[in-house]
Amino acid sequence: MKQYLDLCKHILENGQVKKDRTGTGTISYFGEQFRCDLKDGFPLLTTKKVFYKGILGELLWIISGSTNIRPLVLQNIRIWNEWPYKAYTECPEYQGETQDEFIQKIKDDEEFALKYGELGPVYGKQWRDFFGVDQLLKLEKDLKENPFSRRHIICAWNPALVDKMALPPCHAFVQFYVSGDGKRLSCQLYQRSADIFLGVPFNIASYATLLAIMADTCGYEVGEFVHTFGDAHIYLDHVEQIKLQLSREPRKLPKLVIKNHHDSVVDYKFEDFEIVDYDPYPAIKGKVSV
Repeated sequence: MKQYLDLCKHILENGQVKKDRTGTGTISYFGEQFRCDLKDGFPLLTTKKVFYKGILGELLWIISGSTNIRPLVLQNIRIWNEWPYKAYTECPEYQGETQDEFIQKIKDDEEFALKYGELGPVYGKQWRDFFGVDQLLKLEKDLKENPFSRRHIICAWNPALVDKMALPPCHAFVQFYVSGDGKRLSCQLYQRSADIFLGVPFNIASYATLLAIMADTCGYEVGEFVHTFGDAHIYLDHVEQIKLQLSREPRKLPKLVIKNHHDSVVDYKFEDFEIVDYDPYPAIKGKVSV
């Protein structure tokens, strides 16, 4: 996807080296945006293989309202593993377990998972219960009944609870928009903190999938995904991986097929989705900074 590669190049050339919370260090640029029209293909990167199963699994987990990693662990989705493990290592109960041993306990012991697999009031909690408001179902209702409203918004950034979250929301605010002819649905994501190599490819595909789901259940065609960034950064230990991607010529984008229609966003299941014609370059590994 050329828009993503252009962003990578821009940050490398114009960003500033900054210290960060994790101690890794970044090349950072503040305030960027790109857009892609989903009629041109589904925006899943081709310059490296991206784990779409994990992206879809995480999105459906958020939609369900869950804030515990166990449903993800049972699907071998590791996106959130580092944060509860780090918290566990600081507990008196920690017995020197490796992260893999910790995750196995999460998988095998539901009681252990309830205590140590909890992330706090992260995305699922905010989307489905923002001080009693189910933002997701309200969005769905409003898109069906009042399409031209300028209030089609889900906000994950909750100042009252942000300090209780394992990781404050990076993709913090999303707004949906129906075209003037009432046919196409678009969305814009504001991402306050953007890990360009590891996180952003997932975020692009995740919100493009959410857009496709909302369009399908509300009766629209898919429109544009607009991605707006606050602190867009490349970790210093990801620079070579980014340069490798920049050396690769993007291939044709795949397609996302939603095989079954549902009347509500909360009814979609993993088996309802299929990525077709995905021909990426090999995956590129990189360390998560926690």
